[in-house]
Amino acid sequence: MGSGRKNEVNEIIRRNRMKKFNVTVNGKSYAVEVEEVGAGQGGFTYAPVQQSPAVQATPAPASSAPAPKSLEPKTAPAPKAPESPVSGELLTAPMPGTILDIKVTEGQAVKAGELILILEAMKMENEIVSPKDGVVNKIHTSKSSTVSTGEPLVTIG
Repeated sequence: MGSGRKNEVNEIIRRNRMKKFNVTVNGKSYAVEVEEVGAGQGGFTYAPVQQSPAVQATPAPASSAPAPKSLEPKTAPAPKAPESPVSGELLTAPMPGTILDIKVTEGQAVKAGELILILEAMKMENEIVSPKDGVVNKIHTSKSSTVSTGEPLVTIG
C-alpha cells in the first residue's frame, strides 16, 4: 500500500473516532470535536485508587532476630478535638495552594466581599473574600502554609 493511500486510511480511521460535542462555558457555546481513544490505542484508562495507610514492612535479616508480632497497620491517633466548638460558616480552600497572606485577625468584623486572605495557586494570586457579614471566629491556617482543596481556612460567624 502506498504512502498516500496509508495516510488516507489513517485519516478515515481518525475521523471515525472523532465525537462531536456542543460545550457551553460561561454562557458561550462551542462546537468541539474530540478523538475517542482507548487502552492500547495511545490513550489512557482511569481507575480510582482507594488509598489506605501504607504498611512499612522491612525484610527480616538473616540473623536469628525475633520476627515482628504483626504486620497489620497501626491505627493513627484520633484527631484532637477542638478546644471549644467554633460556630459560623467555614471557608475552605477552593483549590490547592500556598497561603501568601492573611488579611484578617480572629475577632475582627468583616463585610461580605471583604478580602480575607491571598492563596497562591499555579503562580496566580487568588483573593479569598468573605461570603457574608460577620466576625472572624477562627483562623485555621497560617501564612506560608500549604493547603489542599477543601481544607479549612477561616470560620466566620
